[in-house]
Amino acid sequence: MFTIDQIKEAHAKVKTGADFPNYIQDLIILGVKGYDTFVHDGHVEYYGVNNYSVTADEKYNEIKVADFPNKELFIEFLVKHQHGETDYITFCNHCAQCGIAKWRVDILEMTCTYFDKSQNEILIEKIPG
Repeated sequence: MFTIDQIKEAHAKVKTGADFPNYIQDLIILGVKGYDTFVHDGHVEYYGVNNYSVTADEKYNEIKVADFPNKELFIEFLVKHQHGETDYITFCNHCAQCGIAKWRVDILEMTCTYFDKSQNEILIEKIPG
């Protein structure tokens, strides 16, 4: 089973959104099946086989997530982040501004789904392999 330390080691290699596909490959090697990232405080819940899970504590001071999603603006911010134009905390602030409460990475399906506060799916992306 994987540990938070192993995940942190893999995550330390990520500098921008452009590094994300390599990070996913590292998680696959560790045995991570998916994870949820919560925008309001940055904590992450990682899932593995046989209902195994570990939680990484908050990463930053609480951010207020907008009550209503703005999908169009979020897509603009997401594209910038994926091109390496913003760092992680800036992306999290952009998510909050656009009403994105969490994102779920499903490594088996190779998707990243963004949700609003009501758990509505706002955007589903295919992760480049």
